Amino acid sequence: MARLYADEQFPYEVVEHLRDLGHDVVTVQEARKANLKIPDDEVLAFASSNERVVLTLNRRDFKRLHRYVPSHAGIIICTDDVDRSGLAKRINAAILAGEPLAGKLVSVVRPAR
Repeated sequence: MARLYADEQFPYEVVEHLRDLGHDVVTVQEARKANLKIPDDEVLAFASSNERVVLTLNRRDFKRLHRYVPSHAGIIICTDDVDRSGLAKRINAAILAGEPLAGKLVSVVRPAR
């Protein structure tokens, strides 16, 4: 399964579901031992240096970072969804379909209602 790094706004409930699915997920808060405002480029650099794929809801900024820093461990951008379990399952499916994720930008969107 994937090694993931969830940025500071990523829903913790989704992190827990991903862990239940067998993924190794570390959050910014766990890695930094504080809930700090960390710039997106530092999130990406930390994740890449630790061979972890970034999980984020910050679609616009990480799309830009992907263009400027194409050499990374992977980025998964998501639209938020109140169905946390469903979001985790869609992320899991995207990971399985896209491996290896290094250098890729993967988009996981909320289903149409």
